Amino acid sequence: MASTTATARPVKTIMLVAAEASGDVLGAGLMAQLKARSDVELRFVGVGGARMAALGLKSPFDIAQLSILGMVEGLKAYKRVKARVADTVALAVKDKPDAVILIDSWGFTLRVAHGIRAVMPDVALIKYVGPQVWATRPGRAKTLARSVDLLLALHPMDAPYFEREGLKTVVVGNPALNVDFTKADPDAVSRGIARKDGQQMLLVLPGSRPAEIKRLMPVFKATIERLLVERPDLKVVLPVADTVKALVHEAIGDIKDRVYLIDSEAEKLGAMKAADLALACSGTVSTELALAGCPMIIAYKVEPLTYYIFKALSSLKYVTLFNIVAGKVIAPEYLQKDCTVDNLVRAVRERLDNPQLRRSQIEAQYAALDQMGRGQRPPAELAAQSVVDFLKLARA
Repeated sequence: MASTTATARPVKTIMLVAAEASGDVLGAGLMAQLKARSDVELRFVGVGGARMAALGLKSPFDIAQLSILGMVEGLKAYKRVKARVADTVALAVKDKPDAVILIDSWGFTLRVAHGIRAVMPDVALIKYVGPQVWATRPGRAKTLARSVDLLLALHPMDAPYFEREGLKTVVVGNPALNVDFTKADPDAVSRGIARKDGQQMLLVLPGSRPAEIKRLMPVFKATIERLLVERPDLKVVLPVADTVKALVHEAIGDIKDRVYLIDSEAEKLGAMKAADLALACSGTVSTELALAGCPMIIAYKVEPLTYYIFKALSSLKYVTLFNIVAGKVIAPEYLQKDCTVDNLVRAVRERLDNPQLRRSQIEAQYAALDQMGRGQRPPAELAAQSVVDFLKLARA
């Protein structure tokens, strides 16, 4: 009787490095799509958060300690960041990956790229999300081109800057434009907060970095308190990111019984669909809110020195991506000294009292999203296919 011997599938080791909550989301999406597309068995190693851990990646440290905002905070955390860079490079040396994918987090991942290149000069280095050189510091395009082999970019305006420096660049699109709201259940959220017919709902999103909570929550809390005095029936919902859960609970303090805290992604998406208005920290969440059809007010604060340097280096008039694309104010922005309780209360009040203003803002947000590429193929799919194709070409 003839016997057969099973042939083991070849295994490739992919290292992913994500240093923030948003990068963890990107990394998890990429891992799932890489598994679906690879013709060999993949083993994932690296640095990431809860979502990447759920897909099998064991991070050597908690990425919350790398959630750093601004130059001043970065200087204070320099020794800690340097140590985590060394840990990450050591992990690469131990696991000997076939490719390393560095996700967002410019300062940290650039140091990791340099460290890995020094000890493993032949490993493929791929950057997922480049620095926004079209907004500020275009010289970083040359720096990145010297440091990695491939860039997976989010926006069409990224590509010319990096390709000019000789870096192969694939535009995969902004993941926020492909958030799946089909399973979002706004009615379930309304039931969960005992919302009655006609009761308005304000969604408050203070950010996912510790520094954002520390700087924005005092202003947001005071804004919520004043609005609740004026509008006792107002429902206030606050999604909480895993990375800052303890900080948010502490910051909300004595009004926690009047604010509904939610922590699941499904509830957050449902709340975005259910809310009449959002008060949000600047960032990716603004695109997600626009996609959900939720009008918003944007607020942000950083260290004064960081803001001064940003203003000196940047030519941008706005910080919200769809405002930048549209070239006008669609969602009002209250930054630094303008991020005050008086300004935020006034802006919220104006929109809650004016349904037509909210409808007009939603329409303008949708138009800007269309300019940005709403409805295109999911970025994680394009990113994964680009990685697979690149590695095949490198092997050839």
